[in-house]
Amino acid sequence: MDFMTLDDKERQLVALLDRMAPVVVAFSGGVDSSFLAWQAHRVLGPRALAVTAESASVPSQQRRMALELAAAYGFAHEIVTSRELERPEYRANPTNRCYFCKDELYRILVELAAARGFRTVVDGLNADDLGDFRPGRKAASEQGVRSPLMEAGLSKAEIRELSRRAGLPTAEQPASACLSSRFPYGMAITAEKLRIVDEGEERLRTLGFRVFRVRHHGDIVRLELGRDELPRALDPAMARQLAACFRSLGFRYVTLDLEGYRSGSLNEGLVQAIG
Repeated sequence: MDFMTLDDKERQLVALLDRMAPVVVAFSGGVDSSFLAWQAHRVLGPRALAVTAESASVPSQQRRMALELAAAYGFAHEIVTSRELERPEYRANPTNRCYFCKDELYRILVELAAARGFRTVVDGLNADDLGDFRPGRKAASEQGVRSPLMEAGLSKAEIRELSRRAGLPTAEQPASACLSSRFPYGMAITAEKLRIVDEGEERLRTLGFRVFRVRHHGDIVRLELGRDELPRALDPAMARQLAACFRSLGFRYVTLDLEGYRSGSLNEGLVQAIG
């Protein structure tokens, strides 16, 4: 296979979008879907519609970013309500929980696309995502959803670089994910638990932390912070502030993960078991 430069991959992405058009973009406000929505808007204009799902599973910060980005760049943009929490399979939080969430979202988007005359629903899956445990890919395949970033061979780092070139504010944005990913598999998910996690992460952001996850383990909260931010969290005054903050959210024990933040940490044992 011939070596492809980043410019080659971007041209491949543009060609893919043109062949798939008109498209509905599953637009969460994260790094990947934001770049995809921007590129689709740039290349296709009115033949692209960015759609954001509203639900208790979506982090507040990500929702704000989607709205701000759409307004700043003039995307054709709509918001739909996703009701994955009404599905008992999702609330039970099995290892394939993501399948039920994506199945709900893609069903909504495929129906919207068909009603509006759009040809293809596209999502922000990138080439790196193939290495993680992602049951949502099965839902995408079943619903006929395409992943042009992945098909063009674009990695997360390459998408960040192209986002920087485009001047997108999401270029340096930390990775994000559905709030349900903060719970160990098998722990039932409720709207109230999701609200607590979201509020906890908003408080960490207010305290000046940038890279983090609030992992909910019942009466224990496990804070994962960027490794360069761990020393600040271990300062006695900040440690007391963090303890008070999370106890006020209902946790009995407030713990700091000494390994720091790592994407998909709750998948670690699972991936080893199925690998």
